Amino acid sequence: MKTGWVWLAAWPVTAVFVLSNAATPLYVVWQREIGFSKGTLTVVFASYIVGLLGSLLVAGVVSDRVGRKPVLLPALGLALAACAVFATSTSVPMLMIARLFTGIAVGAVVSAGMAAVTDVGRNHKPLAALLASCAMVLGAGTGPLLAGVLSETLPGPTVTVFVVEAALLISAVAVVLRLPIERPPYRSGAWIRVPGVPYGTGRQLLLGVAVFAPGITATSFVLSLGPSLLSGLLGTTSRIVAGATAFTMFLTATAVQFAVRRLPRRWILALGAASTSLGMVALVLAVHASSVVALVGSALLAGAGQGMGQLGGLSLLNSSVPPERLAEANAALNVGGYIPAGLLPVSAGYLTDSVGLTAGTTAFAGTLLAFAVAGGLTVVLSRR
Repeated sequence: MKTGWVWLAAWPVTAVFVLSNAATPLYVVWQREIGFSKGTLTVVFASYIVGLLGSLLVAGVVSDRVGRKPVLLPALGLALAACAVFATSTSVPMLMIARLFTGIAVGAVVSAGMAAVTDVGRNHKPLAALLASCAMVLGAGTGPLLAGVLSETLPGPTVTVFVVEAALLISAVAVVLRLPIERPPYRSGAWIRVPGVPYGTGRQLLLGVAVFAPGITATSFVLSLGPSLLSGLLGTTSRIVAGATAFTMFLTATAVQFAVRRLPRRWILALGAASTSLGMVALVLAVHASSVVALVGSALLAGAGQGMGQLGGLSLLNSSVPPERLAEANAALNVGGYIPAGLLPVSAGYLTDSVGLTAGTTAFAGTLLAFAVAGGLTVVLSRR
């Protein structure tokens, strides 16, 4: 199989992840037009996590049973529906529905889409793991930057963004239809279950989650409450600034994966944990010293932490899990990561409403710092 197909197979993952964070710079617009608190904002954000986790209970197993395309095509259709709801949203429930649809689509893509990249690149597994991981973080970063620029420079800020995103998704449908992926042989068993990994590979999953979960929780905080922090520190509600901050965070996550891809997996994971830990220290410094430089540094370190945790986790699974269980294994890694990524930022959002942005952010950073250090120690002390 030509390596060109591996790169092409990563495009649907990128396109759906562009949607996953495209709403980030627009929350300030909806807050002004609809009117809701920071706590409600994080609940809207967490609706995405609910949809994603529900999707992960099904998508990985179904993908391993019936094939990648029968999961990816409905997911792309639901992502297009999310674009339509976002573009016409006039209430918090509509935003929650759009985020829910987005989460379901993303759950299917991180299971079936990332496994499809590995399937197409089965003779180039290191490249496939790298591209699958980078497609996710690059799309996640491009979404808010694209939304910030389009919403500030073109009329209809909450409409134009999702029209452009719909065009990207339609191109992803065309790619999926042409992917050279065979239907897997029939396998029996439950269709809905908590995703897991085959016997003997649980340690690889645990090590991946130990670093990936704190990293993606840190980036989720930046995506949900980052614009509020920028407003407090800079006194700006610029959607371009908010989008550029998120883009730079995920660009760092992408670049660092290329930089460390030749290192041993244990080193990659240990560096990821260290980066997330330093990011939380910088976040505390940012809110206490009102330092924009420290806030941007925190975002960059969070992105690097997620990128290395994700690459290390996917690489461990790709090297140890058979192809017929790979989508489910990818789903298990993401379940472990997105549960805290949904719970902790929501808690921080409501806490900041009660005690203020500085105290709430400090409590979040201290909690996540403890988890990141524990994850790093787990990696360092584990057997080879």
